[in-house]
Amino acid sequence: MLATIAAASFLTACSDDDKAKAAALTVSDQWVKAAPSGMTAMFGTLKNDGDSEIRIVSGTSDVAGKVELHEMVDEGGQRIMREKTGGFAIPAHGTVKLAPGGEHIMLMDLKKPIVAGETVVVTLRLADGSTHKVSGVARDFAGNEENYQP
Repeated sequence: MLATIAAASFLTACSDDDKAKAAALTVSDQWVKAAPSGMTAMFGTLKNDGDSEIRIVSGTSDVAGKVELHEMVDEGGQRIMREKTGGFAIPAHGTVKLAPGGEHIMLMDLKKPIVAGETVVVTLRLADGSTHKVSGVARDFAGNEENYQP
C-alpha cells in the first residue's frame, strides 16, 4: 500500500514535460544476452521522438543487483568496457544504438541465471526523474567474443 501511495505521489510530482520526455522515448529490437551468472547486457535501439534531448542516467532490474550504462573505448591499444559518464544522451528526433562491442545496459550481480527465451525487464531512469520500462527477450549470443565477467 505504501509503495502504491509513493508511486502515485511520484507520478503526480512529474511535470507534463517530464511525462512527455518519457513518452517520447521508444526502444526497439531490444534483447539480452543469456548468461548463467555474474553479468550480462541489454541491447537495442533508443529513439527520441521529442523536440529536446533525453538523457538516460541509470536503471534497475529485478534480475540484477546493479544496472549500469556502459560503453566500449580504446585505451592503451585495447578495447575496454567502462561506465558511461553522464549516461546515454539521445538527441531530439535521434537514436542511440546499443550493441555488442559498443554502448549497452549492463546487468551486474545477476540474482539468477538468464536463460534464452526468458523476458528481462529493466526500468530506465531519465535525467528529469521519469522512468521508462523496457523488456527484452534473452538469447544465446557468442558474437564479439565478449566476456562480461570481471
